[in-house]
Amino acid sequence: MTLTGNMLIGQQSVAGNRPAFRGINPAINQALEPEYPGASAEQLEQACAVAWEAQDAFRETSLRDRAAFLECIAEHIEKLGDELIERAHAETGLPRARLQGERGRTCQQLRLFARTVRAGEWLDVRVDNAQPQRQPLPRSDLRQRQIALGPVVVFGSSNFPLAFSVAGGDTGAALAAGCPVIVKAHSAHPGTGELVGRAVAQAVKACNLPEGVFSLLFDSGYEVGIALVSDWRIRAAGFTGSRTGGLALMKAAQARPEPIPVYAEMSSINPVLLFPAALENRTQALAEGFVASLTLGAGQFCTNPGLLIARKGPALDRFLGAVAKLIASSPVQTMLTPGIFSAYQAGVTALRDNPRARAVAAGEIGNGPNQCQAQVFSTEAADFLADQRLQAEVFGAASLIVQCSSDEEIREVCAHLEGQLTATLHVDDADLALARALLPTLERKAGRLLVNGWPTGVEVCDAMVHGGPYPATSDARSTSVGTAAILRFLRPVCYQDFPDSLLPTALQQINPLNLRRLLDGQREATRHGE
Repeated sequence: MTLTGNMLIGQQSVAGNRPAFRGINPAINQALEPEYPGASAEQLEQACAVAWEAQDAFRETSLRDRAAFLECIAEHIEKLGDELIERAHAETGLPRARLQGERGRTCQQLRLFARTVRAGEWLDVRVDNAQPQRQPLPRSDLRQRQIALGPVVVFGSSNFPLAFSVAGGDTGAALAAGCPVIVKAHSAHPGTGELVGRAVAQAVKACNLPEGVFSLLFDSGYEVGIALVSDWRIRAAGFTGSRTGGLALMKAAQARPEPIPVYAEMSSINPVLLFPAALENRTQALAEGFVASLTLGAGQFCTNPGLLIARKGPALDRFLGAVAKLIASSPVQTMLTPGIFSAYQAGVTALRDNPRARAVAAGEIGNGPNQCQAQVFSTEAADFLADQRLQAEVFGAASLIVQCSSDEEIREVCAHLEGQLTATLHVDDADLALARALLPTLERKAGRLLVNGWPTGVEVCDAMVHGGPYPATSDARSTSVGTAAILRFLRPVCYQDFPDSLLPTALQQINPLNLRRLLDGQREATRHGE
């Protein structure tokens, strides 16, 4: 498939009218063809217009047809074959095996949303039948379902060119909810974005859906993103990226005459707590697990263990020694973009220049462009509590170890933390009382709590929460991974005293969709026919 550098506005392939940019091969700092001109104001207007026009028909598609559409997207992505992997590799420097796995995850989550759509439980149907004889006042017939918010804008992420980008989790969740989607592709991998975008557009056409169900726009700056969030037709946004970018979108969304939700995943250092007995009994294994998680993918994961908390003592000293040896032999890895590499270098320099932090170990030094040298630093609990800069995320293979003198200092450090995506506890049986005492604090701080594991690696399933209190995300009540992500793009509507013939199918008295309902205050045990 020849790359064109064009955007997609519905089913139309359109060349942008604003300044062009190219993807860059970060391994050799070489610009890639073709050029990708940015979207003009007129083109953005057109994309929003066709999305608005498509919304009413798309949100009322049958559960069967919408699920088939999501599966069709996955099939068209798979049909791209090695071409998609090779382009993504050239634009990101990520290993081909990693990209193949990410493609599998992308298609898996689309199929998982298809299963969710078919089940229909996300409609959350509630029926309170009329009670005309009730005293002192009769009760009306009341029925509730969830409906799609309307057009959604999705911002592709830099670190997941497939799973969190054009057809990633945010797009899948919004389409599953019945929302048309306009994707602003990430400028780091525009060719990958074009390939996947064309696969989505092909699925729209194959399923005979309104063309405005999906559009794909390009831009190398912030103007298009801010304009999209500001457009009156956009009803929500999904974003994965920096705190600066997320805050800018949130500000624009709140400045509208009709503010909208921005579901932004922004910043997390994912604390890992090493409890005393676990550290004493599993020193070497914990050091190996920590370094493996820290350096995975050059540390370019939003769940990277950027903070480690432990109590001082001989076991921590042994742990630090083991970490230093492992880090020293850790090879360099190419980072995703020159910009990410530059930001990583700045973050490491800030830690190195901070008098409250001291270097523990550094990885091997590379001789090529954009190569991440792993770094580990250490600080005292009192210094961490006194200096907010030590909580800053360094996106890459860098971590800070906080050494505490007592259990009370560990509690103070945990209470001082900002909101996080994850918090990890490494415990043995002797540690359970202390861990139990800390759980309420950690529950307030993080969206996912782990025991005796490592935070990198996010399973796509029903129970997953990939979210957390600010600044990990802009809305701690939601998740961007797992089937509950669909709830971000829905809102409830109540229908009072509607004749059955006028009701949406999901709310009709005979329950033609065979849904589990909350019927007169009782959850139906099974769907009809089961």
